[in-house]
Amino acid sequence: MKGKFIAFEGIDGSGKSTQIKALKHYLESRGEKVYVTREPTDSPIGALVHSCMTGRVETDDETIALLCAADRVDHLYNAANGIIERLEEGYTVITDRYLFSSYAYQGAQLDMEWIIEINKRASEALKPDLTIYIDIDPTISFGRIEGRRNRERYEELQTLKRVRNKYFEAFEKLGNEHKIAIIKSEERPEDTATRIREEADKLFTD
Repeated sequence: MKGKFIAFEGIDGSGKSTQIKALKHYLESRGEKVYVTREPTDSPIGALVHSCMTGRVETDDETIALLCAADRVDHLYNAANGIIERLEEGYTVITDRYLFSSYAYQGAQLDMEWIIEINKRASEALKPDLTIYIDIDPTISFGRIEGRRNRERYEELQTLKRVRNKYFEAFEKLGNEHKIAIIKSEERPEDTATRIREEADKLFTD
């Protein structure tokens, strides 16, 4: 691949969106071509996942896990805007959520080994050059999202606590297969952004 692939991970309310924008701006200032994407995607499969998450479509956790795995494969190979095509074109691709989101979120409800298994197609096809996990106290992150009018399926404090624990369980289980940077969410977002830039810079200087 000509481009670099960076995945952002973290529980809801961790500040991923803010940090992705900051990193995109920084990398573009260095002359990099940057493509930002997310999961679930805006594809028909991803739209169905969104509907399940918001409760517009009633379903169970197993179905959501399988839909997320399918959406991820489409995210990689979609002819219109797939990640692999963008990387081959020389873009640095930044995705808001990737493999570890499934391991943590669905793994908090279901057997993690099964979640890993159903995501093998994607994990064997493409692993990020860098996974950035923004670590935050779930109580703080929940305080940021509890006022939202339409909270999603997993946006409850006890769930976020379980999900954070599952992230670290997945890092311990699969950390030797991935390059992971755990970045503590600082009180000032610009301090968090500095730490993230330092990790991202290594991709372009190593």
